[in-house]
Amino acid sequence: MVTVAGRTARAERVSATREQILTAAERLFAEHGVYAVSNRQVSEAAGQGNNAAVGYHFGTKADLARAIVRKHAEPVERARERMLAEIGDSTDVRDLVACVIRPSTEHLAALGNPTWYARFAAQVLTDPTLRGIMIDEALNSPTLREIIDRLNRGLPELPPEVRTERSHMASQLMLHMCAERERALADGLPTPRSSWHDVATGLIDAIVGIWLAPVTTTT
Repeated sequence: MVTVAGRTARAERVSATREQILTAAERLFAEHGVYAVSNRQVSEAAGQGNNAAVGYHFGTKADLARAIVRKHAEPVERARERMLAEIGDSTDVRDLVACVIRPSTEHLAALGNPTWYARFAAQVLTDPTLRGIMIDEALNSPTLREIIDRLNRGLPELPPEVRTERSHMASQLMLHMCAERERALADGLPTPRSSWHDVATGLIDAIVGIWLAPVTTTT
C-alpha cells in the first residue's frame, strides 16, 4: 500500500522535475529560439536521463512554452493588483503605463542575474506559431484588461489605426528593451541604466510620450 508519505515524496519529486525542465527550457529557448532546441536538449540540460521527460510532463513544445509564461505571469499579476490598488480610480496615462511596466521589471529584478525570461518572451512573441500564447495569456489577465480599459478612457481621442499602432509600438519597446538589458547583464556588458527600477522609469517616460504624441494627418 502506498503511504501518504510516499505519495507526498513522489509529488515533490515530480514538482522538482517539472521545475528543472521549466528552468532549462526557458534558458535554452531564450538563448537559441524555441524551435532550434529539441526536447532531448531540454531533458539533458534539466539533468533528466529520460529523453521523453519533457513530453511526459508537459506535452508539446507549445505546452511547455505556455507553462513557462504562466510561471512568470502569476507574480507579475499580483504586483499589478497591488499597483492598481495604490493608484485607486486614476485614469492618468503615466499611472497606468507604470502599472504595466513596473510589475514586469520588478519581477526580473527579483529573479537575480542572469535571467532569461525577457529574452524568452521576445523569442516567443516574434515566432508566428507561438506568439498567440503570449497574447492569450495577456488577455486572460484581469489587471491588464482593466488597465487597457482605463487607458482607453484616459487617452486623448486617437484614430483607431493610430491607437492600434501605438499599442504595438509600446509593447515592442517594452519587450525588446527588457530583453536587451537582460542579455547585456548576462554577458557582463555595460547598460544605459543602473537598475531595473531605472529601466522602468525610462520606459514609462518613452511610452507615455508615444501615447500622448501629436498625430500628423496624412493626405
